[in-house]
Amino acid sequence: MSELLKMLGCRYPIIQGPVGMFNSPRMVAAVSEAGGYGLLAVGFINEADTVRKLLDDVRSLTDKPFGANIVLMNPNSREYLKILADAGVKTVTTSVGSPRDIYPIIHDLGMHGIHVVLALAHAVSAVKAGVDGLVVVGSEAGGLRSLNSESSTMVLVPLVADFVKVPIVAAGGIADFRGYRAALALGAQGVQIGTRFLASAESPAAEPWKQAILDCPDGGTSLIPLPNMKLAQRLILTPWIQKRLSEAGLETVSAELERNPAKIGSDERAALGAGQVGALIRDIKPIAQIIREMVS
Repeated sequence: MSELLKMLGCRYPIIQGPVGMFNSPRMVAAVSEAGGYGLLAVGFINEADTVRKLLDDVRSLTDKPFGANIVLMNPNSREYLKILADAGVKTVTTSVGSPRDIYPIIHDLGMHGIHVVLALAHAVSAVKAGVDGLVVVGSEAGGLRSLNSESSTMVLVPLVADFVKVPIVAAGGIADFRGYRAALALGAQGVQIGTRFLASAESPAAEPWKQAILDCPDGGTSLIPLPNMKLAQRLILTPWIQKRLSEAGLETVSAELERNPAKIGSDERAALGAGQVGALIRDIKPIAQIIREMVS
């Protein structure tokens, strides 16, 4: 058994990627029941009771291990870690911030932490700060991105593997058994999957969002800066975005996008997140089938 699997406690080294403020206990439980590691996205939650409710809801659906992603710039992170530890969570992922001050707390709570990095320099710094593993995210991935020039998964994963000794989880551009096997060959002990699980039967994403992923062509996503933040988000180039980009600049389009999870998928201005791997996804499947095919 790999060091990563020992930390996760699950059958397969497949972690569910967190999707912003998008939480579905049903999807988290489905990933864990299928042998992967389901992950709640608590990083942008402002109420501790909401975190407790999500944990209870997942636990009512599965007795398998699952975890959560902690966004380090959230001032409630320390409180949430205590809640997670009390609920029996053994491993979390951390992102968007320096891990230096939070990892002693994670370890004091008897937990492990795997930090998300987008570049080699950040990976090396994170290991020096005491992280137990790394999620190494290539430029083709969905979710939040930096505004810097970044390397693809094919380049970044083996590069980081050359410089660190902690377990690596590869993320970005992985949707089937080919990407899974490639990640292991590049030096990763496991993978993190976002877009493929977003386009699953158990995903709570609205049907128009799922359909947009299925319809996403090669080159059908782009990085759109977030308003008033030094971050970008990879989005599907919907007809509305393409039209507005021809009429106005990136900053205007970004400010006009609808990012409310309750409205995403039902508004023509919706910010439909997806990685470049959307071009490889052609059907909606149950999560158990996705994982089974990935590891076959």
